[in-house]
Parts: sequence; C-alpha cells; structure tokens
Amino acid sequence: MTRIPFVEARFFEPLNTIEVTRRFEEHLRKLREAKLSPEEQAKEDWQRAAETVTREDDARIRRRVNRLEQNRHRASGFSHLKTDDRQQIEMLSGGVELRRIETETQADEIASALHTEMPWMAPATEHVWHAMRTQVRRGDPGFRLPPMLLVGPPGIGKSTWARRVSAALDVPLRTIDATVEQSSFSVGGVQRGWSSAHAGKPAATIIRHLVANPIVVLDEIEKATSVISSRGERHSLADSLLPLLEPETSRRWECPFYQLRFDMRWIGWILTANSLDGVSEPLLSRLVTINLTELDTPALTAFARQEGRRRGLSENSIEIITEVIERVAGRQPALSLRSVIRMLERADRLENQPMLH
Repeated sequence: MTRIPFVEARFFEPLNTIEVTRRFEEHLRKLREAKLSPEEQAKEDWQRAAETVTREDDARIRRRVNRLEQNRHRASGFSHLKTDDRQQIEMLSGGVELRRIETETQADEIASALHTEMPWMAPATEHVWHAMRTQVRRGDPGFRLPPMLLVGPPGIGKSTWARRVSAALDVPLRTIDATVEQSSFSVGGVQRGWSSAHAGKPAATIIRHLVANPIVVLDEIEKATSVISSRGERHSLADSLLPLLEPETSRRWECPFYQLRFDMRWIGWILTANSLDGVSEPLLSRLVTINLTELDTPALTAFARQEGRRRGLSENSIEIITEVIERVAGRQPALSLRSVIRMLERADRLENQPMLH
C-alpha cells in the first residue's frame, strides 16, 4: 500500500507541556548549580532545588512553554482554522492511501468484468483498460483515470457504469449533479467568510476516506449554468473544474475553504452528457470524449437477466421483466436502462416484502 502527502502543512506530535516544563526546570537548575559554592552545593537536594528555581522562574518557564506551543501551532500552516476543521486536517498527518493496479492481469480481469456486465459501454471500458495497463507498465505509484466525457442518450447507464468502475477499482465514489445551480461550488467549495462556506465535494471525499484517487462523476455537464454573485462575479463549473483536470495545477490546488494546498492530481474524473451542446471548448480539450449509442433490446434483456441473478431474483421474476422488455421493443419512447433497473428494484422489493397473513 502506497501513502502520499495530501496537504502542504506541518504536523507535530502533541506537546507534553508537563514534560517540557520539567526539562526546562532541570536545565535551569543545572546552570545555576554550576555557579554554586561548595558550601551551597552541600545543602540537601530539596533545599537547593527550592533556592535555584523560584516561583518567578516557574512563571517564566510556563510562559516560555506556552510560546513554544503557540509557535508550533502557527508553523503548522493551518492555525487559522476552527477546531473542528483543524481536526479534519490533522487526520491527514500520515498521508492518504493511493490505490493502484498491481498487474496487467488484474487490469484485464477488471476490464473483462466491466464489459461482461455492460457490453454496450465497451468504448468507455476500453479507455479504463488501457489506462490501467499503462499505470502498471510505467510503474506509477497509483492509478489515475485520465479525465473522460461520456456522451450518449439519457438512460443508457453512464452513471451506473461509473459506479461499477469505482467498485472494481475499490476507490470511493462521489457524484455531483451539474444541473444544480451552484454545482461550481460543489466542485471547488466556498471560501471562508461566507455563511455558506464549505469544502468542495472532491476534497471532502479524499479527507473523509483518506484515499487520494476517488472517482468523481459530474452528471449532465452540458446543462451546467453560471452563477453571478451580488458583486457581479461570475462562477461557472468549468472555471472550477479546469485547474483540477491539469496534473500540474491540481497537484498544488488551493482549497478556498481550508486555504491550504491539496494534491488533487490523482482523482479520476468521469463527466457525462447527453450531447456536446453547451460544453465549452476549453473543457473539451482536457477530456477524452467517448460517444455512446442507444441500447438495443438484446442488450437490455441480457442486462436484466444478469442483474436479476446478481440480486438473487427468482427466474420467474426475471422472465417477466425480459418479456416486458421484448414486448415494448420498437415503441416510443424507447425503454431505457434506467427503466429496467426500476423494474428490477420493484421485483426485488416485492420478493422480499413480509408475507401478510
């Protein structure tokens, strides 16, 4: 397991003020005893100690210990934080874990499992597969999924596939809805001084799980809007996101909430969109765009059977669902993966609800 520093800060062991005070007192006694005459040195230890370290000395030593504690606090780099937030940063003293792919065989197995479950997502799975094998061949300390944009009609399983990738890589997942008005603040956070100040979700995910390379999903990126503050300042999702997509800027990204620099370069970004309309060129230039198509009936029925068995549904329930899929084939609106998942969830609830007598 590899651990890396995440925050640019200094961490100190808790100061044992009692022990430090004792050491200062002992040092002072030795300095003064060296200047004592033979007659004074012959006195009982307790009497000599009382005469060499006075109450005034004790007060000065306590003040010096307090200054030492304050100086260490300031030198940490996060003394400006409130106690709760400071405790969050102190959790990072041992670094964060960087998950990696150990062998090319492991990469092949992960890609195979993803493809078996969702074969229509093959272009996206291939992108992940090549990235995993590249990490192994280069000997990188951890896996970083190059930022990608999944473009395709709604309901084909883009978000579901991202969740499967996160589970296969054994890393945390955080999903952000780009259609929300303040999605830019969900990514970057809100600086201190505002009543709504908070850390961005990507940084908060790393701090919570102590894993440097989570998967962060931004859903429906083409629908993201800009926010204009009362002072006329424009905040867009792209503005918040661009510095985090570049390895050189994201490795020392400054969090507006904590006002500290974090190493965000290992995050795996998966953006989704129904079309490219509304996606800015600067954003597109930093993403690998993967175009996906509608699911056909065989793909939907295969998924229903596989997912139904994974959930432990009866064969009767699975057959009913696949029959529904085949009956509505060709009708408009077309049945989506989202609809199939809802049918599976309903069947799961019905099969597991208590029997009424």
